[in-house]
Amino acid sequence: MAPAVLAVDQGTTNSKAVLVSADGSVLATGSAPVGLSAPQPGWAEQDADNLWRSVLAAISSCLAAAEPVEITGIGLSTQRESVVGWDRRTGEAVGPVIGWQDVRTTSWCSSLPDDLDTLVRARTGLRVDAMFSAPKLRWLLDHTDADRVGTVDSWLIHRLTGCREHLTDAGNASRTLLYDVLEFGWSPALLEAFGVPRSVLPDVRPSNAGFGVTAGVPGLPDGIPIVAVLADSHAAMYGQGCTQAGMIKATYGTGSSVMTPVDEFVADGCTLAWLTDRPLYALEGNIVSSGAALAWTATMLGLPDVGALIELAATVPDAGGVSLVPAFAGLGAPHWDRAARAAITGMSSSTTRAHLARACVDAVAHQICDVTDTIPGTPGRLRADGGATVSNLLMQTQADLLGHPVEAADVAEISALGVAELAWTTLGACTGWAAQRRYRSFEPAVDAAARAGRRAEWAAAVASVRTLK
Repeated sequence: MAPAVLAVDQGTTNSKAVLVSADGSVLATGSAPVGLSAPQPGWAEQDADNLWRSVLAAISSCLAAAEPVEITGIGLSTQRESVVGWDRRTGEAVGPVIGWQDVRTTSWCSSLPDDLDTLVRARTGLRVDAMFSAPKLRWLLDHTDADRVGTVDSWLIHRLTGCREHLTDAGNASRTLLYDVLEFGWSPALLEAFGVPRSVLPDVRPSNAGFGVTAGVPGLPDGIPIVAVLADSHAAMYGQGCTQAGMIKATYGTGSSVMTPVDEFVADGCTLAWLTDRPLYALEGNIVSSGAALAWTATMLGLPDVGALIELAATVPDAGGVSLVPAFAGLGAPHWDRAARAAITGMSSSTTRAHLARACVDAVAHQICDVTDTIPGTPGRLRADGGATVSNLLMQTQADLLGHPVEAADVAEISALGVAELAWTTLGACTGWAAQRRYRSFEPAVDAAARAGRRAEWAAAVASVRTLK
């Protein structure tokens, strides 16, 4: 049988499984949806057991679609910052998955002393915010009987290994506000500040150091090594081949992540993308609502799905002066104003449903530009990935507003391929796939004056909803 790596990409709305050969060919895929609930305004939860079952369903679907293969290793790409708690004796979850977009801890974060934010930035490159894991972990420990906690990768490793391992990779750990990305370990000072005991947390390993072997997983033989683990946005950057300073990628998912590698750690807006034989740091801006904004607008306009929204948006040449600011859970980077609220501005009696649809498409692209504006130097070409990049309208809009070319990866499984490539490289059988990847290219088609006008309209709309001036 031919050898293959099984890559699992567990995201906010679905779980995917992809079988990948040593030359980067996709042999088979499978997927399963993951439910998301909002029991209170601003809360975002998933059922930990349902999440695990979605992974099993995706793997089963993938294997059923494939010719017989020998699975030589597993790679995991997972949603970041979301947290789970479970009982170390039974191995069972004792609370919900609290999603990365959950803002229940915003007030608690605001009550923390300013010097803690200074410490967090110096040790992690991030800022104190409800999006990151530490406040959610504190909430879980206060409201459940969990005596083991971790991010989603830890939960999946726990289940894949028959509840034997409690591990995470350095990149996922770097998103918790608890991991020192210079010393490469849990920070005692940050653990104390957030009230999270070291004993409940997983051990941290380099991203390709091995994370145990399968045991008792339905549909998989025991003993398959979990070779590599990456956070999903980090895996997309690896899959895009963005490994050198000056390269930049944007992932368009439920939210968006804009990342560019840097030569050394910066104590503001910086993350540890992965740790292998050396660390790779990246400047990053996290946008709270991108695909979520498209889905919300489609529902509000009575459309069946996001595809129909894009089609409606394409029927008008522009948004007719309308701006939609999707601050449903506040604004992320670069504004970090969690009290901001969504708004639609610039409407008139001539505004149509198509203008609202177009304003939402524009909003996704504007938010990317807001982040790239903060990155030193010119962004050059932007490499794009994620579900929304199938839209030529969105990609062209992005190029127009950015004023630079956009290259959209012509493959849907970029995060899965990224972690599969790291796994194959670790196994000694990979020569690099990014150079072989094909892209759809989009060049700016508007002049500088038109671009500046549209950006000014957007900036005014954002200013109107901000509470932090």
